[in-house]
Amino acid sequence: MNERTVYVIGAGASKEANLPTGDELKSKISNLLNIRFNHFEQISGDYLITDALRELVKQPNGQRGDINPHLHEAWHIRDALPLAISIDNFIDAHRDNNKITICGKLAIVISILNAEKNSLLYFERSQETSTIHFSSLESTWYLPFFQMLTENCVKDNLKDRFQSISLIIFNYDRCIEHFMYHALQNYYRVSTDEATELIGCINIYHPYGSVGSLPWLTSNDTIEFGADINKVQLLQLSKKIKTFAEGTDPSSSDILAIKKHMEQANRLVFMGFAFHKLNMQLIATEKNRDSQLKCYATTLNISKSDEEVIREQISTLYHNALIDTRMANMKCAEFFSEFWRSLAF
Repeated sequence: MNERTVYVIGAGASKEANLPTGDELKSKISNLLNIRFNHFEQISGDYLITDALRELVKQPNGQRGDINPHLHEAWHIRDALPLAISIDNFIDAHRDNNKITICGKLAIVISILNAEKNSLLYFERSQETSTIHFSSLESTWYLPFFQMLTENCVKDNLKDRFQSISLIIFNYDRCIEHFMYHALQNYYRVSTDEATELIGCINIYHPYGSVGSLPWLTSNDTIEFGADINKVQLLQLSKKIKTFAEGTDPSSSDILAIKKHMEQANRLVFMGFAFHKLNMQLIATEKNRDSQLKCYATTLNISKSDEEVIREQISTLYHNALIDTRMANMKCAEFFSEFWRSLAF
């Protein structure tokens, strides 16, 4: 298959399944970190974060069990986050402050797991055959995305088709993996192992990490979609969240693979992406573009003036190459209707 398509996916895409946008995530994090006490009894903020911090400071070099230094940084995040473009930008601006990084990551994990649990993709695992309520996703992009991937495709040809796409997901949630795993089993009647193998053919990257691996992806440190966790799990999962510096460190990230797929792409698709400078810098290629690239992007609530700036940003990803870029000021679900034939296999 000659077409190689890279999807760059932002919070606007997950929003269609009721997950938070970047601004909504900031608000949730601020509330979680509003940890206050009255006569030694916690009266606000997230109790699990407090328990995790108490567990953290018990460890060697843990400041003799005192969580107050961490709480002061948590309050700083709470008060300053409305001024930040995103939680990622805020943590990066304070990259030398380890306590801000820790508190921010703890709050990210709690926020995202709560959001997964309250999303349209969540279901109670009451029995082995329980699965996503796919009819509830009719107004989201997940269904047309799956329909496009599987159009005129028998099960035996899925591997080749999946190997031609890459997903660069700037969200911490596992929505796409979770959806595809259950959709493949439902549609093609494949086993759990077959579904896992097929999804493994898709090049999926989370530059800023995620809130853990889904149980069917790996046997180590797994966490169910939308799971309730304890303080030890929270501390472990927070280590899977990456700062910008960690996301661009070749020794601890997939940055080289991401850039390689960006360079080899014939089609580039931005969905629900805000085009923040940090994120554009992360996916920028190292080499000049010497072949044609078609680019498609959702630009919901972005002005025409800023669309022109975004065109320049996309060109800059490839060292000012001429990129055929088409934009649509619409939701991701509508986007597939607009560009179905352009994006089809």
